[in-house]
Amino acid sequence: MSKVAVIGAGSWGSALALVLADNNHDVTIWARREDQINEINLKHTNEKYLPNIELPHSIKGTTDLKEAVSGVSNILIVVPTKAIRETINNLKGIMDTKATIIHASKGIEPGTHKRISEMIEEEFAGSELLGDVVVLSGPSHAEEVSLRQPTTVTSSSNNIEAAEKVQDLFINQHFRVYTNPDLIGVELGGAIKNIIALACGLTNGLGLGDNTKAAIMTRGLAEMARLGVKLGAEPLTFSGLSGLGDLIVTCTSVHSRNWRAGHMLGQGLTLDEVLEKMGMVVEGVRTTKATYELALELGIEMPITTALYKVLFEETTPQEAAEELMGRLKKHEVEELTNYSLKESDY
Repeated sequence: MSKVAVIGAGSWGSALALVLADNNHDVTIWARREDQINEINLKHTNEKYLPNIELPHSIKGTTDLKEAVSGVSNILIVVPTKAIRETINNLKGIMDTKATIIHASKGIEPGTHKRISEMIEEEFAGSELLGDVVVLSGPSHAEEVSLRQPTTVTSSSNNIEAAEKVQDLFINQHFRVYTNPDLIGVELGGAIKNIIALACGLTNGLGLGDNTKAAIMTRGLAEMARLGVKLGAEPLTFSGLSGLGDLIVTCTSVHSRNWRAGHMLGQGLTLDEVLEKMGMVVEGVRTTKATYELALELGIEMPITTALYKVLFEETTPQEAAEELMGRLKKHEVEELTNYSLKESDY
């Protein structure tokens, strides 16, 4: 049994805390709001984020970050990408032992274009408190994980032994964990699939059907791999759980907040109206901005990302964006797939 701190009590943080508790680990979950922590401790529920789910009674909630991480060798961070740096800075000042940092967040930082593991390592620079950084990613709706429905995810790190230790922490009969040494590919797959899910929801909101969804998902996977290979990822990673797998589950389900946000955009709501209605972070919006900037910097062609960026930030209508995508110059699909599989640096 291990002692694990879960930082972030949203839907995904709560679901992963449930998995850890099912594995008989000593789990403390941290959140800012006292009323939420009181609900977790007294009612063993987290109704705003996981309606109708009873959490294991062994999970302890706290608003005291120092209490949460005291003596802990594994810290699971499940906060929005925009809160990663603040969270790490807060942790550095109160940690009392070296710890493996596991993150289950999915995004890319605008401006710096850094992946989450890079942000964590940068904020811990010069500190002896950071052990390994491990990402847990894959096709996994929190609602279904909390119902203990069969789910498979990937554990990845630059240190494969650390990824295997995290695999051991989480794996059980409902929650299967594979390891993958391609940290770049796993993180990029988890982040960019949110962009494609926004686009799929948007086309559905326009009244377009399965043909369009299949096109967006397939060409979106090509964009994901194109950028990933340029940054040093392994092409096969994007055919796995954290690439194609996560893409399927996020682009085809009403559980996906990115899909739901895109759907509302397609129905004519503004971005501000969508975010107000959602009431939760939509990671794909911020990731679209960061990925668009990164693609420009690297000279990578990402037409779906570009079209969505224009809808989100340049007042292009969804209809105009769809027409622009369909009016692009003709391409040869097999030639494209071969190029990124062979890691052509100029693709």
